[in-house]
Amino acid sequence: MAKFILKSMGCKSNQFEGQILEEKLGNKGFEKINDIKAADYYILNSCTVTHKSDSETLYLLRNAKHINPRIKTVLTGCMAQVDRDELQKLDYIDYLFGNDDKFNIPEYLVNNEHIIVSDIMGLNIFNEQVLYDTTKTRISLKVQDGCDNRCSYCIIPFARGKSRSADEQFIINEINKYADEGYKEVVITGIHIGQWGLDINKKFIDLLKLLETSSIHRYRLGSLNPTEIPEDVLELLISSDKFCPHFHLSLQSACDKTLRAMNRFYKTEDYLKQIDYIAENFDKPFIGCDIIAGFVGETDEDFEETVNNLKRSKLTKIHTFPYSIRKGTKAEGMEGHLPDKVKEERASIIKQISSEKMNKFLQSNIGDIREVLIEKRPDKHSGNLKGVTDNYIPVIIENGADEFNTLKNVRIERIDNNKVFGKIIANE
Repeated sequence: MAKFILKSMGCKSNQFEGQILEEKLGNKGFEKINDIKAADYYILNSCTVTHKSDSETLYLLRNAKHINPRIKTVLTGCMAQVDRDELQKLDYIDYLFGNDDKFNIPEYLVNNEHIIVSDIMGLNIFNEQVLYDTTKTRISLKVQDGCDNRCSYCIIPFARGKSRSADEQFIINEINKYADEGYKEVVITGIHIGQWGLDINKKFIDLLKLLETSSIHRYRLGSLNPTEIPEDVLELLISSDKFCPHFHLSLQSACDKTLRAMNRFYKTEDYLKQIDYIAENFDKPFIGCDIIAGFVGETDEDFEETVNNLKRSKLTKIHTFPYSIRKGTKAEGMEGHLPDKVKEERASIIKQISSEKMNKFLQSNIGDIREVLIEKRPDKHSGNLKGVTDNYIPVIIENGADEFNTLKNVRIERIDNNKVFGKIIANE
């Protein structure tokens, strides 16, 4: 029996696809292990959103060969899709498969097929893939792939192709099946879920209405652009008994000049008002976002504008990273690239703002009673349980009974070393 190690990098969609691939390999007779020295295959499901992720991918493949010279390395995912010609020249990569080809990797390995990277831009139909088994309590369902935007910094449309939507019947069938199997929460994922429906004459709000008819207890949404959550969408979510008050907004900058350079078609003031509306109309919602620090041409004044807008926003947490040149994007050829040191310094400043906002948000929840999905069995040493609130706060419950995969009312009691502790109370 061939033994394999599989690692998925990057976004939730990639993690989901990695779980599916792992399951398919198991069904084909492959055995998952954790020891590189004993493995026959090292399979890497790559991300290519930054130069740093590309470098990490190549390092991991070389390192696997260094540890175990006889191991066969398998590269799939976004980097494999966009850099096929260069990657197939590298002697430490044995197999190379594209994004839509990854689900057939078990068959390709059995048949000893080494390089298959299909034309992703020619795909018009969503590839329906289902995860049949998971050890987690929250289960993901991918409902969309690809992206029709052309942001100047982003290679993902060329790694994932055009936006393609899952069929409504597929979505409702899978969610209801998960509910029947005992799952309490589903996470709706995709490369750009706000574009769901564009290719099948539907709107994003139609997806939400569908989720509301499902038998799942609660659902959580992946990343959204501010333009994809207009008033009618927010009103539906406000009235929902199933939606977890957790937003992740793909903002990328809080300076209008920088947004225009990024080909992002919205204004900072508009989304700040939207964030205010969300904060005021949901019950202490978690509102996260992405911000790129040090984009091409970003002046000190531009960055100061971003900092001031982020500070006055009602965001909960800011995921930030320094801008990284991505070969093949419009931004690669733009003038005004900043030194790495400047980009790192700006990212550090934003991280500090995020830390302060997150601490304030956690403090505001002390004393509240939130619905928590218990995700871990009692720790064998401490006896503690772990779970996550509807508004996305990880909570430790001290000395609890085995309540794995149940929903409990939990009072948030204290914060200790940035960890949140709570106590189960009687369900109302």
